[in-house]
Parts: sequence; C-alpha cells; structure tokens
Amino acid sequence: MPDKSNFANRRQQLIEAHAKLLGIPNERVEPGNGIFYRWTNPVVTPDHAPLQWRYDFCEESNPFLMQRIGVNATFNAGAIRFGDRFCLIVRVEGYDRKSFFAIAESSNGVDHFKFRELPIRLDQTEDPDTNVYDMRLTAHEDGYIYGLFCTERKDKNAGPGDTWSAIAQCGIVRTKDLESWERLPDLQTGSQQQRNVVLHPEFIDGKYGLYTRPQDGFIEVGSGGGIGWGLCESMEAARVDSETMVEDRKYHTIKELKNGQGPAPLKTDHGWLHLAHGVRNTAAGLRYVLYMFMTSLEEPWRVIAEPGGYFMAPENEERIGDVSNVLFCNGWIRHGKEIFIYYASSDTRTHVATTTEDQLLDYVLNTPSDALRSAASVESILNLAAKNRRLEKQGMPNE
Repeated sequence: MPDKSNFANRRQQLIEAHAKLLGIPNERVEPGNGIFYRWTNPVVTPDHAPLQWRYDFCEESNPFLMQRIGVNATFNAGAIRFGDRFCLIVRVEGYDRKSFFAIAESSNGVDHFKFRELPIRLDQTEDPDTNVYDMRLTAHEDGYIYGLFCTERKDKNAGPGDTWSAIAQCGIVRTKDLESWERLPDLQTGSQQQRNVVLHPEFIDGKYGLYTRPQDGFIEVGSGGGIGWGLCESMEAARVDSETMVEDRKYHTIKELKNGQGPAPLKTDHGWLHLAHGVRNTAAGLRYVLYMFMTSLEEPWRVIAEPGGYFMAPENEERIGDVSNVLFCNGWIRHGKEIFIYYASSDTRTHVATTTEDQLLDYVLNTPSDALRSAASVESILNLAAKNRRLEKQGMPNE
C-alpha cells in the first residue's frame, strides 16, 4: 500500500513548486529591436494550470497522487484590461486534444499570471461544439465585451472512415463582467468555413463590422484565405451577407498560403492599427509569423499602410513546441501609451512583448512596404545605405 506520509509530502511539494512558478519575476530582454521588447519567460505555460484541475487530492481515490487530467498547452489568448487587471482568455488544451477557455490575470501584465479558480463554462447551441479555441475579445461601444471564437464540429458529410474532415465556424459570446457569458447564435455567412473572425470596436453606420477569414476547407483555404470584411445588423442573430477583401494573400510573401486578423484593431489618430498572422509553406511545414498594417479611420476595411515582411517571427525556444515554428496572436492590451502583445509560440505557451503606440505608428508608417521583387528589395537597402553614408559624412559617429 502507498505510504501515507509520501502522499502528504508529495502534495506539499506540488503546492510549493506551483507557487514558486507563479511567483517568478519576468525581465525585459535588452536591447530589443527598437520596435518592441520580448520578455525572458513565458507568462502562461501548461504548468500554470491550477493543481485542482489536474490532481485528485483525495488520498482514498488517488493514493499515488497521480495527475488525472493533463494540460498540454496554454496558448492563443484573447486579452483585455478589466478594472485594474490584465486578463487573458487562454486557450487551454488538455491531453485529450479538447480546448476550453480559462481566465488568467495579472496586476502588471508581464508576470505573476494566475488562473481563476474554474474555467469558463460555455452554453451549447443546438449543434454542440466538438472543440472551441482562439477567442478574440472586443469591448464594443454598445457596452458589451464580445468573445468571438472558432467552434469546430465534425463534417456531417464526411465519408466512412474519414475522421479528419471538420467544419469551422465563428461562435459568439458576450459579457459585461467576465463572469457570466451569454452564448449567442453562431455567425452566419456565405462561406463554407470561417476562422479568425474579429469584431470591430465601433459601429459602422449603425451596423457591426466584422473582420472575417472565409475559406473553402477546414485546413486548405481554397479560393479564400485572406482577411475579409462584412457588416451585420445585430450580434444577437449575426449574419454577414457580403464579404469584401481587406488583406489578400500574395505570392512569395509571408502570407502566400493564408492570413488572418489577430486581435481587434487599435484606434489611433492616424488610423486603425492591425496585428495579423501570415502563413507560408516550407519544406519543414507551415511557418506562422505576425505582421502589421493600418486601415483608414473612416473606412476600416481600406488599408493605408503596410510594412513589408514580418513584425515578429519565432526565435530560439519559441520555435519548439507542440506545433513548431509558429507564432500566433489574438490578444493585445493598450494601457496608456504602452501596448502589451500576448503571443503564443508553437501552439504551446503564451508570451508577452511590450511596446508603445508611438513605436508601432513609426514602424507601420515608415517601414518600407514589400515591393514583391528581389531587385526592389535590394533598392530599398541601397537607399538606406546611401542615407547612412550621407549622415556619416555629416559627422554621425562610426559603429
């Protein structure tokens, strides 16, 4: 029989190790690239999940104090500043591959994130979700906080033995307190599949604006794959009848395979700041990176600035995980002039990068766009080098 003293000792060790993890301070990685700063440690990892979610602490039913329910990943978090807390709606994935949402919060946004006692319980529609993930949060001017997420269900038209085919659509919830969540009907569009749908924060001519990502298949986008835009009359029965393209895919770029809106855009005096992900195929598989663009204040579907290339790509240990070589972001928080970007690496854990509105505006408005040809890229470098030579002749210090 198991030793009772071992049970008590092991329980104490688990509690102390978990408390130590939650208490680790984070440090900004210097010197940064002038655009943003990474931080040394991930802010939410699978080990951050509460022990009471994973362990049965009853000695009679679990004498060896085994982990009964495993947490595989904590990633792709929506984000919002609520009261005096930085709140992440984390996608938590179990060992069983099912994802659910749980709130982790911090007082400073860079460390000491702690999950609330229980995960979010979502009401089910008439067609129950098989899996849910990647919630985008929008504090809308109508007074609600909306959460738009991917709801996945098996394709009812799949043939015998086909355990892969699925249908992805946009699920919708809303709340005013991050405690009670009202489930609304799924978004209806003319597209076969919808992922990465994001609600615009403001009304457009009295209607709700939605950034969409229409695609023909669950994985393969077919004729879709870009960031779309549509309007709907009500979020209580959300329906988009017409989608126009905001950001299309382009050959031999970071978004040639597919791209999608990240979090809801941030309003500035110059335009709406957007953070998105782009995907290309490689010999080693898909590579996900983050990129930015800006749309017009009056017409938030019209792109007015777009830096070339990626804004952020996986580095070092970020490249390793459950699905390697992936960065993904669906949550950022503006606190004063500072911006906290919560990004996931390799579908495994959540990190933070910090910057300011002024830095992002400078980056988006003054970084050369992608001219789509190698020769044009060289010309951009030659122009920059010539400028620096002129400055050096005027007395700029040498390196």
